[in-house]
Amino acid sequence: MTATTAPEPLPEVPELPRRRSTPAGGAVGGLAGRFRAGIVTTGQLVTLAVDAVVCIVADVVRGRFSWSEFLLQAWFMTRVSLLPTILVAIPFGVITSVQIGAVAAQIGATSFSGAVNGIGVLRQGAPLVTSLMIAGAVGSAITSDLGARTVREEIDALKVMGISPVQRLVAPRVVAALVVALLLTVVVAMTAMVTAFAMNVGGGTISSGAYLDSFMSFSQPTDLFLAELKALVFGFIATVVACHKGLSARGGPKGVADAVNQAVVLSVILLAAANVALTQAYVMLVPQGIA
Repeated sequence: MTATTAPEPLPEVPELPRRRSTPAGGAVGGLAGRFRAGIVTTGQLVTLAVDAVVCIVADVVRGRFSWSEFLLQAWFMTRVSLLPTILVAIPFGVITSVQIGAVAAQIGATSFSGAVNGIGVLRQGAPLVTSLMIAGAVGSAITSDLGARTVREEIDALKVMGISPVQRLVAPRVVAALVVALLLTVVVAMTAMVTAFAMNVGGGTISSGAYLDSFMSFSQPTDLFLAELKALVFGFIATVVACHKGLSARGGPKGVADAVNQAVVLSVILLAAANVALTQAYVMLVPQGIA
């Protein structure tokens, strides 16, 4: 018998130096992760928005739309947002009239204060106040409601029974938010303009005839159309964001609270961007003039 020889030991591989993570590398990695998460969230928001619109159109055409849920949500949104909206619109009208009246008095253009107050409130103030109320009061309530249902696995139960959460829960809330946003914009515009009129005319800085004449000379019917269009867009965006964050809530009560915070912050950012885009498009496409 031949003796077996022991295998030769493998050559030692030199150990590679470990790369230490630097603060700059960690910051870049964090930004890259947030960027990827933002892209994913954007895609999910677009998908949810398209699904909601498809469900609304299909259900209305086929006569299967949940009108009872729509009326319930519309009444809830009105009850939650109407009084805060009015209480915000009154100080907004006061501040606008005081600031614009002071500048107009300095340059000797008090006769144009009605036009500046009215058009500013109608084009910018009323839609923005409405959007903030929809995002803050209504959006947070929608997110907390859907988030609680998600955490309690009620959404999963609907899916198991073959019921679409978008069709059953999201679509009625979107339609209700659109209707409420349209009505709240009119309420805000009237409240702020009446307040500004009372401050200017009541203070004796301008007569009621001159105030109304300047407003009628520079305002256009398209200004009201712009305000209502902004209200529709803002209400749709805020509701879709709130529903998305509510349906994706995870982690119990803390997860629901985080979803509400994220929904409000994201809604405000998107509404600001949408406001800039709509305003710029209106100024570029609609001819401005004096009636």
